[in-house]
Amino acid sequence: MRGLPSGGPPHLYDLVKAYPARDSKGLRAALCIASCRAFGGSTAQALNSAVALELFHNGFLVHDDLQDGSLFRRGESTLHTRYGNAIAVNVGNATHLQALRTLMDNGEILGPRTTWLVMEEAERMLRHTLEGQAIELGWIFDNACELRDRDYLQMCLKKTCWYSFIHPMRVGAIVATGARLDSERLCRFGWYLGAAFQIQDDLLNLEGHFQAYGKEIDGDLVEGKRTLMLIHLLQKCSRREKAQLRTMLGAASARRSATNVARLRRLLKKYDSLDYARRCGRQLAGAAFVEGLAALRDVPDGADKAFILGTVAFVVGRDR
Repeated sequence: MRGLPSGGPPHLYDLVKAYPARDSKGLRAALCIASCRAFGGSTAQALNSAVALELFHNGFLVHDDLQDGSLFRRGESTLHTRYGNAIAVNVGNATHLQALRTLMDNGEILGPRTTWLVMEEAERMLRHTLEGQAIELGWIFDNACELRDRDYLQMCLKKTCWYSFIHPMRVGAIVATGARLDSERLCRFGWYLGAAFQIQDDLLNLEGHFQAYGKEIDGDLVEGKRTLMLIHLLQKCSRREKAQLRTMLGAASARRSATNVARLRRLLKKYDSLDYARRCGRQLAGAAFVEGLAALRDVPDGADKAFILGTVAFVVGRDR
């Protein structure tokens, strides 16, 4: 928690530390550091950017939990359920402010040019992430029931892939080399990897165990989130079933009863929608590995390169 503000008004900076203090994977920060070292840089060069990534991530989580109506995060109550919506929004904003402050501190270590390149990447990441979140929230608001797999993958690219995989690796490479990357470098690798990660996350929401997953099971069904398995179900079910699903999904989440959720589960099983999503996740992971080899072909073999490529197996095998 070093470097985070202390003091100040109550229910602000003290709560910025709440989510980062909980047990987490630290995947984004690890990818940033590993990418920097793989491209010839050092941990010290990447540290501020890695910390900023974790702060951005935790700020997103605070806001996402409120938007999704989630009750738990990392095995404990979400911030908005403990302190109310208004305080949670303010804390999420403060977390992002601290992330920007941390990126600004790069100037002393990386110099103005590289620091500016990293800031440009951060702006690009934030824009994609907010647009992806808007797409997903819009589908629920509009009760979208005619989506296709490509729609889901495009949403994943913006909401998940960019800030969880593409951005950490690109920033690590920029910090190491001090140079602007080709606009597509590492993007396909991160896209396939992030989509596989998101599909596994959606599966864990239905099949995981609370102790490991740390969030309430079936939350996506209660919310009516358009996951790949729900999109598959809406494509494959009968016309009568689809009409019933449209009505069910169009209701406010607070009115979506346990009976509704149980019916959704039965239909997902009837049409093998979870198995379909699982197969897609594995295919995407395979494609990610091929793209990773191509993206890192001129990077020397070593522990950091192996860690980056090993992330592919991790994302489809994880239980949290």
